[in-house]
Amino acid sequence: MSSLKQTPLTCSGHTRPVVFLTYSDVTPFGYFLISASKDGKPMLRQGDTGDWIGTFEGHKGAVWGATLTRDASKAATGAADFTAKIWDAVSGEELHTFQHKHIVKCVDFSTDGNRLLSGSQEKILRIFDLENLDSEPQCFSGHSAFIKNAVFTKDGKQIISAAEDKTIRVWDISSGSEVKKIDLEAAPTSLELSHDGSVVTVTYGSTTSFWNAETFEKLREFQSPTQINTASLHPDKTIFISGGENFIMYKFDYETGTELEAFKGHFGPVHCVRFSPDGEVYASGSEDGTLRLWQTTVGKNYGLWKCVQPEEITQNSDSTPTKPEA
Repeated sequence: MSSLKQTPLTCSGHTRPVVFLTYSDVTPFGYFLISASKDGKPMLRQGDTGDWIGTFEGHKGAVWGATLTRDASKAATGAADFTAKIWDAVSGEELHTFQHKHIVKCVDFSTDGNRLLSGSQEKILRIFDLENLDSEPQCFSGHSAFIKNAVFTKDGKQIISAAEDKTIRVWDISSGSEVKKIDLEAAPTSLELSHDGSVVTVTYGSTTSFWNAETFEKLREFQSPTQINTASLHPDKTIFISGGENFIMYKFDYETGTELEAFKGHFGPVHCVRFSPDGEVYASGSEDGTLRLWQTTVGKNYGLWKCVQPEEITQNSDSTPTKPEA
């Protein structure tokens, strides 16, 4: 375990709980972070510093899902006003609204950014063609309860969904059919596809489980001391992070499940966590209305973190204070 203490950066701005967040890929302008909140105002931030860039104004209810295209040129959001919206992430302009018949809980762009996936409380998954906005969406039915999250596979040929019916399902897009169903012991609380598209991370109850994204063979699973709401696998697959009902951010060894760190920073349950695309930082969102950014390697100089060695602090405290010059 590291002897250095985590000093997370706190990103304020939301007035209600932060329920989802995700990163873009690394772009020529850095990488970006988008957050969804029950305040109805999704926010875009610089991913490594948490600096606020803008707020997407237009939803009339809690925003449950938010995502960015890989190049961060467009954003998408899903909300309690029964809509999913596409935004220009540079200007903040609303580009299109997709009407639904119930609350939209999640949104995801295909790798090429040409399609949008939505999951709603109608228990239906939809794929919208962003190059033909007026065309009817492709619909996938089968879940028997509210959809929690859904993602495209990296090759864009399948979608993976998690729902309150205690199942993970895999769907073939070309045929429109369900090709696999995984039954869980409890309703899934989060679903993440790893950065390289090879591993699916699913949390349910106090369990964090990892699955082969191609075969859906279970790779490993680990138990936690609290109900886990969210987990994220590091891009190099050496560690994973998770958070839940006891306000604590955990870091574990991916191979063994050994706890490496446990830090309390939030003042409410942790709802969402994600590693940055370069793996240097991870972000968390909480019931307390804040996002926090944490260092993957505590003590490394990165972004706004500047490490001061303990001996430097000792030397400075030992020296006699000098009066500043006028």
